[in-house]
Amino acid sequence: MEFVSRKKLLLFSGRGTEELAGEIATCLGVELGDVRLSTFSDGELYARYGENVRGTDVFIVQAHCDPINDRIMEQLIMIDAAKRASAKRITAVCPYFGYSRQDHKAEGREPLTARLVADLFTVAGADRVVTVDLHAGQIQGFFDFPVDHLTALPVLGDYLIDNLDGDVVVVSPDPGRIKLAQRYARYLSEGGVEADLAFIDKRRPRGTHDIAEAAEVVGRVQGRVCVLIDDIIGTAGTITAAAEALHARGVGETWVSATHPVLSGPAIDRLKNAPIQRVVVTNTLPVPNDKRFDTLEVLSIAPVIAEVLAAVFEDRSVSEIFRGDNV
Repeated sequence: MEFVSRKKLLLFSGRGTEELAGEIATCLGVELGDVRLSTFSDGELYARYGENVRGTDVFIVQAHCDPINDRIMEQLIMIDAAKRASAKRITAVCPYFGYSRQDHKAEGREPLTARLVADLFTVAGADRVVTVDLHAGQIQGFFDFPVDHLTALPVLGDYLIDNLDGDVVVVSPDPGRIKLAQRYARYLSEGGVEADLAFIDKRRPRGTHDIAEAAEVVGRVQGRVCVLIDDIIGTAGTITAAAEALHARGVGETWVSATHPVLSGPAIDRLKNAPIQRVVVTNTLPVPNDKRFDTLEVLSIAPVIAEVLAAVFEDRSVSEIFRGDNV
């Protein structure tokens, strides 16, 4: 008896990323898979696949958006259901990976919650994780299986190249984002927009999470177009404090470019009232209408994710897609 194995890709979406998952499916030329997701009256979650997944490559898309704990748990349950239905390989696609900011201990008696969430995916039965712009690249080491770490730089960078005009400087809102700022500056320069670098010395009062103080601007910014870059906009405290510091030093314009629009708490009001001309983000997280404002531009990350999922399915290199910038 001889059997020639054939691979089949199935793409499913949790309830946190249905629009983005639909765009990814369109880019891949496939239909979203049939899965029944519901919530019991006591808050427990339920998942059941409406089609055969035995022997297939299953990709489960879920951004860890609000309510974040339900979104993570739902994806874990979908992974467990696929494993018990004999899927050959299960890839958790997490455009935004929840708890990624809790990747180290800033004070005693704190958890490493990013590691805990990684362990949950391992136990649930995932074989691989695909995610975009982790808060810290070393989070990849928290997993006991392969992680494909994507970057939104091609999407955001191309938009900036097409729309920026003038003397440009890429500004890191804190010293920890300098390497990201360097990659932005290099990408812009390769696209014909020469960009210098600057950074802001940010201080966060001890014991706080959403309060940021911009102490000093390092670099020449006066009269120039400044592009503040970050991976996450949470309450927008860091970004708006940085924008105020740049404004006080007489910049020409301030743009903001970030991958993940968490936009929690006072973020919208802060961004509206800050001296910022444009805020450019991707749809790794859904941005509902009540969180949109005139200067916000939301770009689709779907083509990038779809290209990577195709490469994973076909066992091709992912790093070659990003020319090594996905670290």
